[in-house]
Amino acid sequence: MNKKKSIPQGFMTIGELAKKMGTTVRTLQYYDKEGLLTPTGESEGGRRLYTHKDMIQLHQIQSLKSLGFSLKDIKNKLIPLDTPKDVVAVLNEQSLAIQQKLQQLQEAFTAIEALKQEAIQMQQVDFKKYADIIVNLQMNNEYYWLIKHFDDTTLDHIRNRFDKESGMDFMQRFNEISDKVIKLKEAHVAPEDTQAQALAQEFWAMVMEFTNGDMSMLSTLVKFDDLSDDNNAWLEKQKTVNAYLQPALELYFQKSGMHAFEEESQCPTQ
Repeated sequence: MNKKKSIPQGFMTIGELAKKMGTTVRTLQYYDKEGLLTPTGESEGGRRLYTHKDMIQLHQIQSLKSLGFSLKDIKNKLIPLDTPKDVVAVLNEQSLAIQQKLQQLQEAFTAIEALKQEAIQMQQVDFKKYADIIVNLQMNNEYYWLIKHFDDTTLDHIRNRFDKESGMDFMQRFNEISDKVIKLKEAHVAPEDTQAQALAQEFWAMVMEFTNGDMSMLSTLVKFDDLSDDNNAWLEKQKTVNAYLQPALELYFQKSGMHAFEEESQCPTQ
């Protein structure tokens, strides 16, 4: 029996869609499982069936993924395609994302040019640190610029503590906490409030995760509050986060009986 006959006109199988869009059946099955791209129909035999509208939705997902968005971010950014206005909204969203990506690439280009000029002009250069920056640029790590602010000891710690995947996961979770802090600040939630205390505990847990309990690293991290980098929205955001969290952390330390910064000279937790 010809399986094509069981597929209604205007529909395509998961294999056909995967072939047309240069992806795999396994990927489409995963998108279905995660609620990113649900098949429009199903054949009598239980096969997933997709339409051309689904194809456009898949293109939206692929475009956002190629721009570096996580699947979680993509799920929040997906726009329904029910009207021409919806399609225009999708195109506008992708256009804006591309503009932002171009800006990141321009920043990366500027950083590389700056490193090149410094290597030419100086007799001694920190090739190890430059190599770290280049590797992070190639990974599309938008936080590559942080590397130049770390000393060798901290960089060695980061290299041993994190790989590409765990490092990016850490930054994503750290940024999620920062977003929560900003919301509390904007809502004028007091430092002693249970919400603020819960975030202080969560924030401190991430500090301990980053340092692996090495309290001697705290002084290095505190110095980041004094950094100045023109037009660096992330850095300015972190200064706002730290300013709001400081009294909440102090209260958290008091309640927990901790003296974090008095313990900097102690040995790292094993």
